[in-house]
Amino acid sequence: MFIDKVKIYIKAGNGGNGCVSFRREKYVSHGGPDGGDGGKGGDVIFVADEGKNTLLDFKYRRKFVAPNGGDGMAKKFHGATAENIEIPVPPGTIIKDAASGRVIKDMSDADVAETGRFTILKGGKGGFGNTHFANPVRQAPNFAKAGIKGKELEVELELKMLADAGLVGMPSAGKSTIVSMVSAAKPKIAEYHFTTLSPVLGVVDAKAGSYVLADIPGLIEGASDGEGLGHQFLRHVERCRLLVNVVDASGYEGRDPVEDIKVINEELEKYSPELASRPRIIAANKIDMMPEENKAALEKFANETNTPIIFMCAGIGEGTDELKELIGKMLVDLPPLKIYEADYTIADELLNEEVSEEITVRNENGVYFVEAPRIIKVIESINFNDYESSTYFQKVLRNSGIIEALEAKGIKDGDTVNIYDVEFDYYK
Repeated sequence: MFIDKVKIYIKAGNGGNGCVSFRREKYVSHGGPDGGDGGKGGDVIFVADEGKNTLLDFKYRRKFVAPNGGDGMAKKFHGATAENIEIPVPPGTIIKDAASGRVIKDMSDADVAETGRFTILKGGKGGFGNTHFANPVRQAPNFAKAGIKGKELEVELELKMLADAGLVGMPSAGKSTIVSMVSAAKPKIAEYHFTTLSPVLGVVDAKAGSYVLADIPGLIEGASDGEGLGHQFLRHVERCRLLVNVVDASGYEGRDPVEDIKVINEELEKYSPELASRPRIIAANKIDMMPEENKAALEKFANETNTPIIFMCAGIGEGTDELKELIGKMLVDLPPLKIYEADYTIADELLNEEVSEEITVRNENGVYFVEAPRIIKVIESINFNDYESSTYFQKVLRNSGIIEALEAKGIKDGDTVNIYDVEFDYYK
């Protein structure tokens, strides 16, 4: 089964929580705080795996969650750093934001080609233990900082194969036969339409240099609108630097070979004008049964469109070497494979540790509800049953501007304040 487009959910690991602990040893009366810091959560990393050519691995597994960092421990022991989670994908996979469709990363760009890896989400940092909160005044802090939660994202993986040249044409035009004759690839070949149900790649050794040739399932009229099988595989020729129009020159099924070429060209134009503008070669196959009028019509069309044409009979190897060498020669002067530039920056959207400074206060039936994103992590760290922890919390409320915002709304002594379900009475 060939799968080339899936949606998956990914999440980085949470940072471990800092520890609240105090040194307790014989003959040590004032040991002080010794709570360790939490460990970092695991990253989510995509890895380009040369051994894969499909996204089949994601058929039954669509959720990838990195492990959380370990919590800090007593004696200033640091929590364990979580292992990263690696997701192998075929080279040529495009990672997109599922919600907007914008490109996050092309797994065939220069960065990935050098390292083979792309870290899409970084794990949350571990929280500080109570050791960090000790000072000459607050010598026994009974609170620690919670770890930062790992970010999550739904992404779409879309495979666009890395092929230098692509064979396009109607079903049963002989594309699979050509690939089998010029490379070591062994696609299925039979005398019926749509024998090829998934793209096939073959490495071709030519005098001008080796290249990758793709056999794309047969296209029919309306393919760009979803007709037939080939429409779902047009994406795999988007990177191709050169297209080879393979046509059945025999007209055995009553088809006009020139019209077949025009239909394919129109479908490519509808799908992507950029793709349709790529250099072409016409491979007129099955010339052993070709009428002279078909040959004349194909030569005329090739001259009018200034397109190189090769007459061949791939089944017996006639013309296959000429086609192989012509493709290699033309590729030498063409630009490299297309790389999709990122237009969605993860660093800006997800990895930014800065939290909104906005403070919202609303009065509902005498209760003042406060929304301040930056205070959430502090609330998670506070032990409200401890006097020093509560004092520290009050200091944070004043320094962050929350008290000022409440007073601007007209709060009075004895009024109730609710901050993310934590309620207390206000006294100036």
